[in-house]
Amino acid sequence: MNGLRALVVCLVLACTAVVSPAAAVSPAAAARPGWSALPVPAASPPVSVFDLASRGPREAWATGSERAADGMRPMLYRWNGRAWSRDTSFPGAGEPGRLGRVQFVGSEVWIFHNRAGKGEILRRSAGGWSSVPLPQTLWTYQDFTAVPGAAWVVGEDSTGLKVLHYDGSGWTAQSTPDGVLYLMGIRARTATDVWAWTGTRTGTAVLHWDGTAWRDAKVPLPANSNVHTILPEPSGRVTIGGSQDTDGVGRTYLMTGNGRSWRTAYPPLGDTYTRAMVRGPDGALWLPVRSDRAFQSKYVRVNGSRATYSYGPERTNAINVEPRVLARAGFSLMSFGTAEIYGSKANLMSERLGG
Repeated sequence: MNGLRALVVCLVLACTAVVSPAAAVSPAAAARPGWSALPVPAASPPVSVFDLASRGPREAWATGSERAADGMRPMLYRWNGRAWSRDTSFPGAGEPGRLGRVQFVGSEVWIFHNRAGKGEILRRSAGGWSSVPLPQTLWTYQDFTAVPGAAWVVGEDSTGLKVLHYDGSGWTAQSTPDGVLYLMGIRARTATDVWAWTGTRTGTAVLHWDGTAWRDAKVPLPANSNVHTILPEPSGRVTIGGSQDTDGVGRTYLMTGNGRSWRTAYPPLGDTYTRAMVRGPDGALWLPVRSDRAFQSKYVRVNGSRATYSYGPERTNAINVEPRVLARAGFSLMSFGTAEIYGSKANLMSERLGG
């Protein structure tokens, strides 16, 4: 009897030794966080998502426009750390127009507002919303950026390119180098470190504002290429995303500058549009990509020349899920975009990785 009991104990120990490696996987490895859905109150389709910005895990803003009887109306959503809600308290919320880029400037939120063709900057402080009208109406409002002490709006009017600079008290028009035809985008790190990508008579170029003048930054862009976005980071690093055309075939490139030199990489992304690219909390670059699954979104993480993909949560009866913009929210990533469910028009969606 004792011999039989000893045999059973030995068998149990042996089985435990065999099973334990799988059973003893660390909680972090066993439950790696994935993308989760964040409900968003519906807008009036068709909807257009433009930008998303976050100050941390408890505050984010998403902008765009929605359809109304008299045309497109501005659309603004706020994340408070628990849920998305619609904000209709800003000036011109019930009028035709669109909202563009959103920026955090000190303790305030600044948003570009095309208000029935007239441009203004919406500012939200502890006291509520106010607006700063542009000094003139433009035909096209191409982009907007703002940092403490300065803001820029770029676009065109009947005379051509316009670069409007706001210093906190008033507006001035700034000149650009000869040969610049138009500005496609602008991003600022500080009031004296601003980057813009532009079309010139000889192709795409990058300009830099150092506090005194706009100059050609002499960035060695790939031949036959364009620029989708520029990320000036607090560390001083600058990342450029764009596409290069070779014999009619586009491929995505990424350039990184450290203030002394530029390095170019061609991650395996095909011809992915990089406008929504952000630096994630893990130090890698992230962006949404076209999904090969109609019922799930898709994202790519780029670290050097390596690209790894992840999918958002499955959405029942979805036929197209498109995250349009990304933002870092503390130690997580957030997206905002549209999801089309079979039998209905596309409406708003949001997802989060981590948090």
